[in-house]
Amino acid sequence: VQLVESGGGSVQPGGSQRLSCAVTGYTFLSYYLAWFRQAPGKEREGVGIVYSGEGYTAYADSVKGRYTLSREKDKNTVYLQINNLKPEDSGTYYCAADLHSDGATWTDGGSDFGVWGQGTQVTVS
Repeated sequence: VQLVESGGGSVQPGGSQRLSCAVTGYTFLSYYLAWFRQAPGKEREGVGIVYSGEGYTAYADSVKGRYTLSREKDKNTVYLQINNLKPEDSGTYYCAADLHSDGATWTDGGSDFGVWGQGTQVTVS
């Protein structure tokens, strides 16, 4: 199983960006996929999670209303749409998959997420 993120870059405050996470080597069955953000000098934090089976989503309180997760099953891809970007959104964004548990650790660093992408950088300035 591999996860490949794309879509990062530099953007001005107030702008939008869509990040993609392509899942390869695994059929789109039931698993949890979450996005995490890590800013320099800060701990990694989960920003949102999607359950591949039913499309259930949840978001960190800090990003609700601005971050939206969606998925395209035929492309085995999950998207993170970020609107009204703020400087504090800057960081490296990782998608990660929890194939065997219930995804609950997405709010606590993602210790059950065994598959991680390489990360994509988002800079808001």
